[in-house]
Amino acid sequence: MSVAESEVTVNLTKATVLVVEGSQHSLDLTCQILKGFGVMSILRTTNMAEAEQLVRGKTVDLLVIDPSVSGGSGYDFVRELRRSKSSNCDLPIVLTGGHLRHADVTRARDTGANFVVKKPLSAAVLLQRILWVTRDPRPFVDLDDYTGPDRRFKYEGPPSGGDGRRSSDLKAPIGAPAEPNLSQDELNSLIKPQRVTL
Repeated sequence: MSVAESEVTVNLTKATVLVVEGSQHSLDLTCQILKGFGVMSILRTTNMAEAEQLVRGKTVDLLVIDPSVSGGSGYDFVRELRRSKSSNCDLPIVLTGGHLRHADVTRARDTGANFVVKKPLSAAVLLQRILWVTRDPRPFVDLDDYTGPDRRFKYEGPPSGGDGRRSSDLKAPIGAPAEPNLSQDELNSLIKPQRVTL
């Protein structure tokens, strides 16, 4: 994280965070880190049934979940939450895990999670991910096989052979250029500092 990014002020005191962890020790540790960030309202649980109740009954601003809770049902929980039409369906979700294989990261991405953070949790990394989500909210995609934040970090236009998924994607071919490309001298003059006299 650069100095400019670290100087961004984010007030988490009014945020409500739901933490779902498989062990009481991990739950306590994650909640302690979040309290260090200034989070005052932390909903905490070690079982999926209570997590489902909490997410139905309250508005949550962030979900931090270990998907291996209750034998891996955390992945299903995230997928169902994304597909629901509740007020919490688009909340930022950070998945945490200790023994993550490539397949686990792929599965987490495909469920609609924003980020995956490997355990043991580093407060600095968790804070970076939270700041990233607050600074760069990605548009939501709702398809037959995926619902969640757009997984494309770099926008290079819609995929070839289709119209794209964003409302801002161009629906028609751009066409041929209307005028010739700029020469190198013309490009240099555009970015070269010019003295302005009044």
